Amino acid sequence: MNYTEYTLLFEQILTAEAPAAPYDNPDYFNYTKLNESRMKRWTKTMVLEDELIQLLEKLSVRQHWIIITEPWCGDASHIVPFLVRMAELSPAITYELQLRDTAPFLIDSYLTNGGKAIPKLVSRDENGTDLFTWGPRPAGAQSLMNRLKEENAEFERIKIELQNWYNANKGKEIQEELKKMLQ
Repeated sequence: MNYTEYTLLFEQILTAEAPAAPYDNPDYFNYTKLNESRMKRWTKTMVLEDELIQLLEKLSVRQHWIIITEPWCGDASHIVPFLVRMAELSPAITYELQLRDTAPFLIDSYLTNGGKAIPKLVSRDENGTDLFTWGPRPAGAQSLMNRLKEENAEFERIKIELQNWYNANKGKEIQEELKKMLQ
């Protein structure tokens, strides 16, 4: 699916009289509602670095990006809008979004430490060969997550601290990491 279809999925989930699982669980439903708001905010406010824009516009290697995500994923709400904007800026990149929990279950081939962590970006060449993978989050956010897990932090604290990290970072680390992978 493309980004428009992905955002329509949020609308379908949030307006359904009886949302399908897992969105029938109030926690997942509320995560999705919050994530829709986050994505709209990033879509309006994100600023891509000039150096990254130039790199994307001049990219010579054709790539197809597969972004594995889910509407309930907090990290994805901060990252997917950046990845889509990058793909849309480059004439050499096509992209699609795939849901982690729906067939073809591509995530099973791209586990992170044995887990189905998302979002995950898979970049493939014209022959379908993987060029690189990235995700599920920038190194700074992952470092924060690791520290909070070591401290046995409560889930609510983890959510708040990650949210604060993404807001303060403004997508800079995502851009730096992708820039290195694209060069």
